[in-house]
Amino acid sequence: LQKQFKERKVKKKYLALVVGHLKNEGGTIETLIGRSPGDRRKQKVYLPYEPGVQDKRKAITKYKVLQRFKNYDLIEVEPKSGRKHQIRTHFSYLGCPIAGDKMYGFKNQLLPEGLKRQFLHASYLKITMPNGEKKPTVHTQEFRSELPEDLKEILNNSK
Repeated sequence: LQKQFKERKVKKKYLALVVGHLKNEGGTIETLIGRSPGDRRKQKVYLPYEPGVQDKRKAITKYKVLQRFKNYDLIEVEPKSGRKHQIRTHFSYLGCPIAGDKMYGFKNQLLPEGLKRQFLHASYLKITMPNGEKKPTVHTQEFRSELPEDLKEILNNSK
């Protein structure tokens, strides 16, 4: 299973509520990501022509807007690479950080009433499962996870 994650053979999707409105209904974010020099806990987007980018790693995130609210967009996100804090870094870079994200959000940013954590939820996983036999047969399994009640409540109150 670990090998599949490492080789990017696992399909993952997330639901996220971002602050503000994304310019496009969907798209692909492709940047370089590396540790932020200002805060070692954070990651930062680097552009190809910046100095010192040779050790940065390519990060690709696909997204589509599922629903627009007054001050937020509910999006489905599919990371194509698996970088630390990739989704949080990419949407902060676009100027639409994940709602409730204290690390990558902006100062005095809007916060949906009642939200006590970041609004980022792993909703889908597709992976090939081992069958425990010497001659393995391929068995792909999909897992879905509905939004938790507290996040559903936030959406109901954001309309």
